[in-house]
Amino acid sequence: MFRKKPVEIEARQVPKPEASPEAYREFREAAIWCQGEAIDDAVDGYCILIETLEGQMKALPGDWIIKGVKGEFYACKPDIFAATYEAV
Repeated sequence: MFRKKPVEIEARQVPKPEASPEAYREFREAAIWCQGEAIDDAVDGYCILIETLEGQMKALPGDWIIKGVKGEFYACKPDIFAATYEAV
């Protein structure tokens, strides 16, 4: 049996950009922070495209964007994030 080593990470939750002008600004800032691309996708609506070690991922509103221990970025669904991380 193994347990994940405790490690602190940086993370931001993707806001719903249509909620307000402030939320739209935060959405754009999240994309810049993770070096991603903020888009309005025909299928998923607003999302952030992130280049990860495994290829391109979409972070949808409500998802978390995590900066890993080596500076890499990836998206994480809110339920997985809540089960895996806690605020410090």
